Amino acid sequence: MNLESLLVSQDAALVGVLRPTLEKISVNVMVCSETGSGGESLAKRKFDAVIIDCDDLPDGFRMLQGLRQTQSNSQSVAFAVLNGKTTTQEAFKSGANFVLQKPLTPLHATRCFHAALNFMIRERRRYYRYPIEMPVHVSIAKVGEVKANSTNLSESGIALRVTSKLEKDMTVGLRFTLPTTSISLELKGQIAWADGSGHAGIHFVEVPQTSQYQLEKWLTDRLQSEMPPKLQGYASLV
Repeated sequence: MNLESLLVSQDAALVGVLRPTLEKISVNVMVCSETGSGGESLAKRKFDAVIIDCDDLPDGFRMLQGLRQTQSNSQSVAFAVLNGKTTTQEAFKSGANFVLQKPLTPLHATRCFHAALNFMIRERRRYYRYPIEMPVHVSIAKVGEVKANSTNLSESGIALRVTSKLEKDMTVGLRFTLPTTSISLELKGQIAWADGSGHAGIHFVEVPQTSQYQLEKWLTDRLQSEMPPKLQGYASLV
């Protein structure tokens, strides 16, 4: 499982440097030559990194400014590519995490993206959903405890199949043991969605600090096992 990046630029020389640099470290690259098509891609897909040619692409800087307002990519690692018009300070103030200056050399690009890999992997883990079926005990006010089975698990929530009716915004207690461990987690969640046929998504709202650490470590181990060897060492450091 490679990381995913979006490069918005019409500069062939820039693309020629960045694409091989990213592919060497197991990062897939989607290239859009216009901010319009780039915006459509941001609306449709989640990217671990977004690279925007701010100075040489019409409306490029404006696209950087709007990135943090997008629904799926507001937390993506943002790279601003500058060419003398925008200052580094302006790029950081507008939401960039890293800044690249033209003319960009392969060595500079390699150093920058190696430095950014931990942040990109952390972002991947943040929205990573691990498909897992395990028993979950759900405590519902005025109903008591009911049994359910998970379908996937993430840092921020869990999807369930449950026989009892769950309603959106309902608060529930959750108790489950992470597979292959003896670690039992007890936390509270809020129903984010329920389709009426026994499937529901629950967003965690109260997670003890120790439980959060154990959950993140467990998910990191699973994420690391799915990544290519070049990224596994970085994943273990996140």
